[in-house]
Amino acid sequence: MPYRSTEVRSPGPGEEAPLHRLILTHEQRHLRRKLLHLENDDVVMLDLKEPVMLADGDLLVLEGGGHIEVKAAAEALYDIRARNPLHLIELAWHLGNRHLPAAVEEGRILIARDPVIRAMLEGLGAIVADVNEPFHPLHGAYHQHGHGDHHRHG
Repeated sequence: MPYRSTEVRSPGPGEEAPLHRLILTHEQRHLRRKLLHLENDDVVMLDLKEPVMLADGDLLVLEGGGHIEVKAAAEALYDIRARNPLHLIELAWHLGNRHLPAAVEEGRILIARDPVIRAMLEGLGAIVADVNEPFHPLHGAYHQHGHGDHHRHG
């Protein structure tokens, strides 16, 4: 039985358990209207008024009741470490200069794997390791963060 959702929201306190989970990569979490396949091979038609960037834990509210939880998939990434905080800032500048999506955390940067970029980073003195983790890159200054009326953070 296909499900349909026209609303996305963040989970609230005491939320009932989701009916299903939907596991998506960072790229797959940016959408507006799409037929999505759940873990159990059921499908949900997501039909939003405008594009959204779904976050790990967001809920697709189903017509007729219930919801589906969005989970960030593990992705092939580089874990980039620096000699010191200033070096990490320099590495972030080089990545930003190439307009690469990056998750900036205390002490490290995560980016999608690219052997050319790895060689550049190692040439700049970075320590680069392969990891498989959910990817939550920062959005640029010109990217609209909000999700309109469809997404409310609690």
